[in-house]
Parts: sequence; C-alpha cells; structure tokens
Amino acid sequence: MEKKKRNLIAVITVLLVSGFLATSLISYFVAQTSLRKQMSETTLPLTSDNIYSEIQRDLLRPIFISSLMAQDTFLRDWVLNGEKDEQQVNRYLASIQKRYGTVTSYFVSDKTRRYFHPTGILKTVKEGDPGDQWYFRVRAMKDDYEINLDRDTADRNRLTVFINYRVYDYAGEFIGSAGVGLAIDAVKGLVDAYEKRYGRRILFVDREGQVTLHGETYRGPDNIRQRPGMGAISTQILTSTGGDFTYERDGQTMFVNSRAVPEFKWLLLVEQDGADGEKGILTTLLINVLVAAAITALVLFVAHLTFGAYQRRLEEMASKDKLTGALNRQVFDSLLRRAMTLADREKGKLSLAMLDIDHFKNINDTHGHLAGDIILSGVVDVIRRTVRESDVICRWGGEEFLLLFENCDLEQARALAEKIRTEVEKHSFPLRGGRVTVTVSLGVALYGPGESERDFLSRVDGALITAKRSGRNRSEVAA
Repeated sequence: MEKKKRNLIAVITVLLVSGFLATSLISYFVAQTSLRKQMSETTLPLTSDNIYSEIQRDLLRPIFISSLMAQDTFLRDWVLNGEKDEQQVNRYLASIQKRYGTVTSYFVSDKTRRYFHPTGILKTVKEGDPGDQWYFRVRAMKDDYEINLDRDTADRNRLTVFINYRVYDYAGEFIGSAGVGLAIDAVKGLVDAYEKRYGRRILFVDREGQVTLHGETYRGPDNIRQRPGMGAISTQILTSTGGDFTYERDGQTMFVNSRAVPEFKWLLLVEQDGADGEKGILTTLLINVLVAAAITALVLFVAHLTFGAYQRRLEEMASKDKLTGALNRQVFDSLLRRAMTLADREKGKLSLAMLDIDHFKNINDTHGHLAGDIILSGVVDVIRRTVRESDVICRWGGEEFLLLFENCDLEQARALAEKIRTEVEKHSFPLRGGRVTVTVSLGVALYGPGESERDFLSRVDGALITAKRSGRNRSEVAA
C-alpha cells in the first residue's frame, strides 16, 4: 500500500510539474514572440517617427535658416553690387547668429573667394588648401545644400555641423555659399536626450555606413559595416529607404528600425536589445515557476495527507470489524501466529480467551437486531476498558470474541477473564425500551510450547463450551 501511495504521489508530481512548466513555457514563448513582433512592427517604428518629428523641429531649423540666407535679397544685392562695404555683411551675419542662436554663420563669395564671418574676413579660400575643400565641393555639387561635419574655420578646435547652402543670383548663377553651424556637442546632446527619453540606441549614418552622429553611450566602430552582427545586414540597411531588421550579437537578438532623413541625406537607425524588453517576461516566467512550485508542493502535501487518511481508513476497514472496532479474524490469525512464534523463541507466556455473550439470540428476538448491534458494540467497549492496552480483541464470529494476552500466564489470564465477566454483568446497555444487562461466558487457555494454532484454539473453545454447559456467566480454564 505504501509503495502504491509513493507511486501515485510521483505520478501526480510529474503531471503537475509537467503541466505547470508546459503552461509557463508556452506563455513565455508566446509573450516573447508577441513582444518581438510588437517591438519590430510598432514600438521601434513609432519611436523612429517621434524622433524624426523632433529632428525636423530641432535640426531642420538650421537648414531653414541657411535657406533664408541663400534667398536673402540683401546678401545677393550686396554681392552683385561689388561687395563694397564689408561691415554690412559682417553685421548681417552677426544678426543671423544672434537671432537664431547658431554657433557661427558665414558667407564665401565665389567672385573674391573671401570667407566672411561676423567677426570679419577670416581668409581667402584656395583650392589647394585641405581646409577649404568643402567649399569647392559645394561649388561643384548639384544639390542646393549639404550637411557637413567639419572643424570651424573660426575655431579649429571646435567640431561643428555645417549647413552649406548654395547662393544664386537672380539669373540662377552660382555666386557663393552661405550657411550656419551648430556645435556638435549641442547636436549630440539632442541625441542623448532622445536615447534617454525613449530608452533606445540612436545612430545617424550616411549612405556609406559612416556613423555621423551618435549618443555618448555609443562605443562601436565609425562605420556600421564593422559593427559585430550588424555588418552582415549593413548592405540591406544602407540600400533601403527604411525598414525593420534584426541581427544577433553576443547571443542576443537586436532589433533595428531604419528611416531615411532626406533633408540630411542620412539614415536614422533606432536600435534596441531584445533582452531589455524580455527581462520583464523572464521575471514573470520565474515568478510563475515559483508560484507553480509552491502550488505543486501544497497540492502534494494535501494529497499526501489525503492519501494517508484514506490509506489508514482502508487499512482500518481491512483489519477491523466495522460494527465493534475489534480486529477481524484474518488479521487476528496473523497476530496469533506471530505471538506463538515469539513465545516459542523467547519462552514467554501466552494466553488466549474466548468470550461468548449469553443468550444473544434472545436479545435479537426480543429487542431486534439493532439492539443486538448495540449490545455487541457495548460489550467490546467494556472489554477494551478492562484489558491491558497491549491485549488484542478480535471478533471471531457472531457474538464470539477472542482475546489474546501476551506476556500473561494462566492465572493472570483467568483473573482478566473474571474481571471482564463481572464488568459486563454489572453494566447496563441503553435500548429504546430502557436499559438491559447481559452476561458472558469465557474459556481461557495457556499456550503450550510447540502447540499448533488449531490445537490452541480448540482447547480454548472447549473451555468456553464447558463454561456455557456449566450454567453460563462464568469462566473456565482449559486443561
């Protein structure tokens, strides 16, 4: 029985653990798939849209300012009139810088090649000067403007984002380049603000993959083609106008949303580590597993108690008489054989008594079988209160009972039998019509060394028969 209980507990454990783990893991992977889909299809694109909108607000303003300068009739008229009063253009550039909060503003005349600045003429640009290559690039380009990251001519220690705009006369002929500059630190500050606000990594790259702007947390190479993992998909990113991409880095899935920023001729990359979003799901999984373990332990504990109670109940039903609670004949046979073996081995004293309720049939006939059941149960209660705790009571059949007295010689056994007889005789049992008394007859025998179970039982049965034939309500000792 105990082995079956352990096996059943083991089966329940396997089923509960398997069920909880399967449910938790399925939920985890479904949530993970849903999160990744949401991240690539909704979260990152939405972040990219928001950042692009803020770029238009924060960084496209200098393009607009440079465009106004290129279209300004004062600047064009001043050039076409021979650039006579240098102070006029200096004051104009200073007013632009002050009004719009740029770090610099400038104009380079194509006719005189002079570099005008709010502080005056800084230099004359020359084709052979590496620091002046930007101007000749702008002079030759077909687009109206470019965004260029370069050292400020007025302060070579300052890295500046320049918006270089081509200036035309009224006939559409190129007459110079005008524009403004933003300090790279200020632009990077905007990127840092975006990253903190949205919790994503933000990069700006040109079509060659060169990282043009990034936040302070970026530690990667200057070109995304050299970035671990991203290099494998860099061509796809750089040749598309935008989209969603994934790549693996250090065993983690990275999500990237790409968007073209046509005003800058750059790509905006918004990147997120899949592990960041999945930390919450993993935490939930662990919590679910712990809760499942607790529930499993509780269920197993309750099951153990329940099975234990049922097991004890079944064992009791299998070993005891349902009406009186005395042991049944099958169990008593086993106990008697064990006691006889022990008495032979240790030369101990073993006694046996057989009890019969006198005239029990008359009780059933007079008061009914329910009254007979009350008498049977009541007699056993009296016996149980009278004998020693170690003594065994068995319902042998009908109104007959066997009492096994271990470590008890014949005289002690007879004294116990007499005590039981007198206690039963003076006890009255409640019935529906009042109270009744009954008497019992007993036969007592002492086990003889090497005696068979059949002979032992036969002798005690003979003693009981003698007691009944001698007038009942007495005890007799077997010879």
